[in-house]
Amino acid sequence: MSSAGLPEGASGPLHDFGRLIGRVLFRPAFRVRVRGLERVPRSGPVVLIANHSSMVEPQLIFGMLPRRSVFLVKEEMFAGAQGWFLRRIGQVPVRRGAPDRAPLLTTAQILREGGLVGVFPEGTRGDGDVATAERGAAWLLRGTDAQVLPVAVRGTKRPADRGRRFRPRVDVLVGEPFRVRVGKGRAGLAEATERLRGELAALVRELDEQRAQTEKAKS
Repeated sequence: MSSAGLPEGASGPLHDFGRLIGRVLFRPAFRVRVRGLERVPRSGPVVLIANHSSMVEPQLIFGMLPRRSVFLVKEEMFAGAQGWFLRRIGQVPVRRGAPDRAPLLTTAQILREGGLVGVFPEGTRGDGDVATAERGAAWLLRGTDAQVLPVAVRGTKRPADRGRRFRPRVDVLVGEPFRVRVGKGRAGLAEATERLRGELAALVRELDEQRAQTEKAKS
């Protein structure tokens, strides 16, 4: 490992600079509110799971975390200068819709060394409601003592029935860490994946309720 919690070839200082960019990049476009940041474990292996409806969520979460993190990022993003930068800040490319053990092996090593790995269980961008989930996160948890950290994000997606408002509110809610035992074989992976999907979906619903109450109080 080149720097604590990062893959070989990554630069710690450049990673930290990338996190700073993530913290300020969307501030002009969104009013960002983060709740539960104190729940992020400051050390030890963590698998972060989050919902995903736009390209904004990964960068927001990456920037707001109080520790270094490695995310599985779709392979298409790793082209040209952008790809060089993503690799240098320690992000790992993954092929969507195809078996690809290499990135999982890389991130599993990061977990063994006490790092934080971020996964979007929906795989591709959806509506952010986490109706389905892929098994990468459960695979990473198998045989480790890593905690799971759920994170819900709402407000980044443009409403289908109207134009985006000026500087819309984006909410990030960090849930309570928990642990999942992953059983043997595909059945064990499937069971653990459903547990992860359910926990994350419940957190998304909780955030939706908070946002609805806030809007009701304004009216």
